[in-house]
Amino acid sequence: MPNPRTLPATPTAPTEPVVEHFAAQVVPRPQAGKPRGLSYVDSLTPELFVPTTARPVRAKLRWLAADTQVMPHSHPWAQVAISTTGVIRLTVNHGTYIVPPSRALWIPPGVEHAVTMVEDADLRTLYFHQPRGRCGPGVPRDQEDAWRQCRVLEVSELLRALVREMPTTPDGGPALTPAQRLREQHLSALIRDELARAAAVKLGVDLPQDKRLRHLCEAVLADPTRHETLADWAQDTGASPRTVARLFRSELGSTFTQWRQQVILAKAVSLAAGRMPMGQIAAELGYSPSAFSAMVRKSVGQPPGRFLGQQHPAPEQ
Repeated sequence: MPNPRTLPATPTAPTEPVVEHFAAQVVPRPQAGKPRGLSYVDSLTPELFVPTTARPVRAKLRWLAADTQVMPHSHPWAQVAISTTGVIRLTVNHGTYIVPPSRALWIPPGVEHAVTMVEDADLRTLYFHQPRGRCGPGVPRDQEDAWRQCRVLEVSELLRALVREMPTTPDGGPALTPAQRLREQHLSALIRDELARAAAVKLGVDLPQDKRLRHLCEAVLADPTRHETLADWAQDTGASPRTVARLFRSELGSTFTQWRQQVILAKAVSLAAGRMPMGQIAAELGYSPSAFSAMVRKSVGQPPGRFLGQQHPAPEQ
């Protein structure tokens, strides 16, 4: 049996990554309840990349323009979303996640999600076949519970390189040669191993079910630099500040200030991914450099430079 950590040489006639550009194919669909300025596309042909026991990891590559949203959808298999260039935002029923190129998001089977391009993005999606009743990228059973919910993960340089090497040809396209199929198997094994080792990062922002509180939270997400009191934000909800404060505790298990700090951290990650200097990020978010550093350390136990991942992946070739 071949060693899964020994990659065979690249075939003499490798397949080029299949990239679909959706900028010109987006159809604006202004509907009630949807933010203005976005263009909408349906789920991006996941049925052409079904993972199987023979091909347990399938990769898909799409280029999407900024302000494009992939409409809410779900899959019967697990998924990892990685943007190798550009920041994306993934929203599920209970929360929203900012995902810069230095991070990835694990989405368990059956979880409905929408994807919004904060910037022009090369969105790489990995689909995972898992045995019935199992969850996670091949982790031991006693570690699987952590993978039954969405997880933001650190993306190592090795993982990023492995993902870029995965074939992205859809079902019905040119068949892989035996050498290419073997290479995909080895890449898949390494990807699963790297994901299992990846550190989880608290970058999610919880969202409530109560419509009044949801309206307030989405307004804060749309303008996180707006510094107002809870009483000011509550004016647009039709509920009193006391009621809104109670809803934060009962639905999200936090105060408004604690929840808003998570929004600020997510926004900071997005700004850092655009190579904005740390001092400018602090100013953009309404903090002095020292106050911003103290807030980040208190919230995540790391200095801002480490948390924000001042590593910028090389652009796609």
